[in-house]
Amino acid sequence: MIKDLGGRVATVWETLRPVTKKMLVGEMRSEPASPKSSRPHYDAHADWELSSLLSALDELSASNDLKNDASKMNEMSQLAAVCVRMLETQSASAEIFIQLATRAIRSNDFVRLDRLADRLAERYSASEIAEVIRQTDSPQIRAIASETLTMMPIPALEALLNDSLYEEIAEIAISRRAYEFESDEARAAIERMTFDDADERGN
Repeated sequence: MIKDLGGRVATVWETLRPVTKKMLVGEMRSEPASPKSSRPHYDAHADWELSSLLSALDELSASNDLKNDASKMNEMSQLAAVCVRMLETQSASAEIFIQLATRAIRSNDFVRLDRLADRLAERYSASEIAEVIRQTDSPQIRAIASETLTMMPIPALEALLNDSLYEEIAEIAISRRAYEFESDEARAAIERMTFDDADERGN
């Protein structure tokens, strides 16, 4: 099937590790869930591989030649759906979230976008959510990530203040939590921030 799709898709497929191919084939066959201990290990490398394959499939889907071949279009759509499902359920990477959310927005799939927003809150760390805000150019994606970050535990937000990449993002989230959501804990965090700033100026 992969060879039939040709071009960049076939090239990317050849670069996949055997363990990643095994995961994809298993998902494509819709095999019954195997015991967790026997499933191939999903890791950051798998994230990158599936993301690259999905990008190649999306690029292929825009081809006029493919649009005229219903069989290949169906094969491509099935493989892309598997990549999306695996990334949605396994990844906790800012780059992957942006990729998946961008696809959902492009296809006006707001049900999927809502599901992605839920998973962002459930699975992603505060630093990865802040990274989504930092990296994306999409107002919609930034709004989703900002709303999610604002509702993270205050200690997790305060930890971001020590990272120059995320300090301003964290300050905004804490301020929103304090004044829009009337959080006493967030107000206390602002007081600590103000005290620390004054202490640094004093030194």
